[in-house]
Amino acid sequence: MATARDLFASKGFHQTSMAGLAVAAQVSVGQIYRLFKGKEDIIEAMIHADADDWADVMADLRTRLDSGEIGVEQAFEETLMSKFEEKDEALSFDILAESFRNQRVGETIATLCARFRSHLRDFACIANPDLSGEALDAAEEMILACMFGLGHRSVSRPTLSAEQTARRAAQMIVAGLRAVQ
Repeated sequence: MATARDLFASKGFHQTSMAGLAVAAQVSVGQIYRLFKGKEDIIEAMIHADADDWADVMADLRTRLDSGEIGVEQAFEETLMSKFEEKDEALSFDILAESFRNQRVGETIATLCARFRSHLRDFACIANPDLSGEALDAAEEMILACMFGLGHRSVSRPTLSAEQTARRAAQMIVAGLRAVQ
């Protein structure tokens, strides 16, 4: 999977052949097919592995938030920083593009995003305990959109560091959540 991640990121999902992957990974094509039915399965395995890692980060943030170790603004800041620290931005774009072309990949991403929605909703409600209904749904969507967008901010040639952006964005998210009636 590490070799696939590198090749998909540098060459693209569709431009990487299974034969090329086998050569780069120093395994036979047959070995790859014993583990995966095809490149879609490799992408799904990557998505699941990344989602499991991110679920651990979110659960840890929630535990620290509940214990009072951090506040809600810092929870959002660290959530955003975890997106900035991902090194496979090109691969992420390729996987997102594939999710529009390939229903199975799209459903996998949607299902895995659902795992994080509850954490984001909880964080939003901690920032503003009066959020409910459509306002809470909108808060969740806005936070997810920020995460997707900020996770791909390098293409816009940002002038702020990742840390500055995460801190300011977290402040704005919390201020926005608290302003909602």
